[in-house]
Amino acid sequence: MNDLLTFLAGSPSRFHAVANLSRRLTEAGYIRLSESRTWELAPGGKYFVTRNGSALLAFRVPRRDFTGFMLSASHSDHPSFHVKENAELPGVEGYVRLNTERYGGQLLSTWADRPLTVAGRALVRAGDAIETRLVYIDRDLLLIPNVASHMNRAANDGFKYDPKCDTLPLLGIGEAKGTFRALVAQAAGCEAGDILGTDLYLCLRQKPVQWGAENEFISAAALDDLQCAYGCFEGFLAAADSDSVPVYVLLDNEEVHSLTKQGADGTFLRDLVDRVCAALGRDRATAVANSFLVSADNAHAVHPNHPEYADPTHRPVMNGGVVIKHGVRYATDGVAQAVFISLCEKAGVPVQYFANRSDLPGGGTLGLISSSHVSLNTVDVGLAQLAMHSCFETAGARDTDYLIAAMRAFYSSSFREENGVFLLA
Repeated sequence: MNDLLTFLAGSPSRFHAVANLSRRLTEAGYIRLSESRTWELAPGGKYFVTRNGSALLAFRVPRRDFTGFMLSASHSDHPSFHVKENAELPGVEGYVRLNTERYGGQLLSTWADRPLTVAGRALVRAGDAIETRLVYIDRDLLLIPNVASHMNRAANDGFKYDPKCDTLPLLGIGEAKGTFRALVAQAAGCEAGDILGTDLYLCLRQKPVQWGAENEFISAAALDDLQCAYGCFEGFLAAADSDSVPVYVLLDNEEVHSLTKQGADGTFLRDLVDRVCAALGRDRATAVANSFLVSADNAHAVHPNHPEYADPTHRPVMNGGVVIKHGVRYATDGVAQAVFISLCEKAGVPVQYFANRSDLPGGGTLGLISSSHVSLNTVDVGLAQLAMHSCFETAGARDTDYLIAAMRAFYSSSFREENGVFLLA
């Protein structure tokens, strides 16, 4: 559990998460590939590649001809506030705020009256090149102040937040003007004039915690979806060899519909499948037909104060095991469920089920989008959590280990389909 909390604390942005996983892979002997160069893959080789600094694919090549691909997909991004290019916004009485826009469908009220800072990346001039520098301003820098209840009498009566004013963070007053760019430059290790572009987001300063009467809960920023990203990654690293190519997939921009080159609706996953098949002389069509995808993105637990929002017969609980998700916006079908349950039984992992209450349509995730680009048998799963899209979410402390065990069994297996008969080995 401490390893998960350390990973969460060290990943204040999607760029930091990918950098942390890249470092782990390098330490484990994986070779970094470049999309701009020809791939030469060797039997028994271990490789990874990144795109945009915010998406990552890692895979191993079997020592013999492979059957297909065993893949998991999770996402690196989470709802936050994107800092606009002309960031400083002078206001009344000398106040200086940051000009931000919503990224994803966050619970706006949870961001108020908390110490915040910014994290992401800066693109920096370095001679004739442009370098990427990670940015994390490691101090309590910002805060989004609520209006006092004396002045906003509707504060506790369904108040509607206006993102153009109610969620803008306060940076300083008077002399603060002009300091934000300098702070970003200091964090990036460069001069302010050398910054050519940024991708910066507000992030919480509160550290992840484990709590509860029996320490049965964890709370942190970005549990949706870094908890699944971590669980799948650990299962991927721990898995035994099989007749398939194990592929760990971490994509970006799921919270804003995946419509980017580094998102599920881009070509990253398809490009990997094509390049591996071409490099190893494998027929793509038969390899894909004998492949399987686990789309891992957290699920809604039954709420202790509002159980009425849950479906009557699909009521996942925290620490109850991996959740299989059903619905028109998920890719799970009977075949995918049967395969995943078989793997979980092998691993001794409990399984539970989620479906939206019929009058409360939920959001989609990576499964359907990814399988529209690479036509795979796909199951959507997740871990049960509370307060999804809050800036500080809550989940079960034991569920991460359940996911790791399930994904270790998954990545240690191969999948084959023959006219409606499905074989796991």
